[in-house]
Amino acid sequence: MIKLRLKRYGRKQKPTYRIIAIDAKSRREGRALKEVGFYDPIQNNTRLDIPSILDLLKVGAQPTETVKYILYKAGILK
Repeated sequence: MIKLRLKRYGRKQKPTYRIIAIDAKSRREGRALKEVGFYDPIQNNTRLDIPSILDLLKVGAQPTETVKYILYKAGILK
């Protein structure tokens, strides 16, 4: 199963995240199948590759709760 989840980048106390598609059994920092977005919680900055996200959701990718909330705020999920 493919999951859409966050992958942590940045330094201590200043995290940034990339939204990635990854196999559900892989660890958080594992090799991503595809990067589909960027999220910076400190500056409240989000960049999404909407066509790629929609394609992944159509083939059955499951977003985590946090990614689901980010997609809901962006208007992708209803």
